[in-house]
Amino acid sequence: MAYYFIFPEADTTLYSHPDRKTMNAGADELLELVKEPGSTDTYNHPSRILIKFKNDDITNAISLVGDTNFTSSLSSSVKLQLSIADTKNLTSTHVINAYAVSQSWDEGTGKYLNIPTGSNGASWFFRDNSGLVTSWTGSGTSTDWFGSAGGTGSISSSLLTQGGGTWYTGSNFYGTQQFLVGESLDTDIDVKEIVHKFSASLNASKTYPEGIDNYGFLLKTLDSVESNVTSSFGEIQYFSSNTHTIYPPKLTFAWDDAFNQSQHYSTSQIKRSGSLFLSLYNNKKEYNQNDVVKFRINVRDKYPTRTFATGSNYLNEGRLKSGKSFYSIRDAHTEREIIPFNDTFTKISNDFYSSFFTIYMKGLQPERYYRILIKLEETNETQIFDDNYFFKVVR
Repeated sequence: MAYYFIFPEADTTLYSHPDRKTMNAGADELLELVKEPGSTDTYNHPSRILIKFKNDDITNAISLVGDTNFTSSLSSSVKLQLSIADTKNLTSTHVINAYAVSQSWDEGTGKYLNIPTGSNGASWFFRDNSGLVTSWTGSGTSTDWFGSAGGTGSISSSLLTQGGGTWYTGSNFYGTQQFLVGESLDTDIDVKEIVHKFSASLNASKTYPEGIDNYGFLLKTLDSVESNVTSSFGEIQYFSSNTHTIYPPKLTFAWDDAFNQSQHYSTSQIKRSGSLFLSLYNNKKEYNQNDVVKFRINVRDKYPTRTFATGSNYLNEGRLKSGKSFYSIRDAHTEREIIPFNDTFTKISNDFYSSFFTIYMKGLQPERYYRILIKLEETNETQIFDDNYFFKVVR
C-alpha cells in the first residue's frame, strides 16, 4: 500500500567516442545511450550511464519498508526509473541492463556542448578527472579490466576504446529490461537484489559477495550491441537529475503495508462497487514535501435502502472491501501516473475509523498539484472514482 521515491545525488553519461573519451557530462540535463559514428574512423562508439543515490536515502527508505535486508516474506520491490526525453532511429527491440558499479566516481560539472569540454569528473577513461587520471581499471593497464572483487568492465571489441566503468557480475548484481515496438521507453528496472547488497553492507557491514559498497548503477546496452561497430541501435535520451522538468530519475520503493481491522466493523459496512459516494474527508488540499499523510475515505451508499431507524442512514460509515480497493496518484497537469494502480502495493486499508491509505509526500515534486483516483474491483465490474480529489505539495 505504500510507495516511496528517492532521487539521485549524482549522474552522468560516459562517451567512448574518440573526441569525448575524457569528457565529463555531469551537469547535463540529459543522460544518453547512443552509438556515435567516429570523426576519424567508420566505427560506431557506444555510451553508458552512471547514476548514484545517497546511502542515507537508501537506508531511510529501507527502514520505512521495515525489512532491512529484504529477507522476510514482506512483498516489496525496488525499481530504477528514468523518464524518456527523446529517441532517434531506434531498432525494433532493445535491451537495457543496470549493473552495480564496483568503483567510486565523481559526477563532475562538465557538459556535452561545453567549449572546451569539461574533464573534472567521470569520463570513459577516468573515474575522477583528467588531472588525477584514476583509471576505471584500478591498475591503469589496458588489459586488466577488473575493479574490486567480483567486478569487471571494458568492452568486448579491440576496435573500440577500452573503458566505460567497472561493475559487478553475477545474477544478483544486475537488472534488465526489454523494450518492444510501441512500448513505453521509460525504464522500470528491477534492482531489488542490488539494493539488497547495498543494504547488507550499510546495515550489517557485509562484504562481497553478501554485501557491496553503494557506488550506484551503470546502465548499458547488450555487449553484442555495443561491440558491433558497423551498426547503431539508435539513440535514447533520458532526463537527468539536472533537468528543469518534473521527470528526474528516481529509485522507487514499494511495499505492502495494508491491514484490515475487521473486528472493528461489521460485514454490513463493506460497500461494493455500484451507486456509492466517496469523499476524502480529511484532505487539507496542501501539504509540505516532508509530510506523511493518511487520507481517510468516507464511503456510503448514494441511495441507501429505506429502513426504520432512529438515526440517519447517511451516518452509517462504510468500508471498502479489503484486497479489492486501490488508489492511484496522477500529476494533475500532465496526467502522468506517479503511483499506478497496483494489486499489491496500492491496497486500501481499514481500521476502527474508516478506510484509508498513506502517501509519502517527500517523493512527489513540490509546487505541483496531484489527483487521487480510487478503484473498486468486483468479479464482473471495475469502477473508478475520480471526483476532483486534488492536493498540492509545497516546499
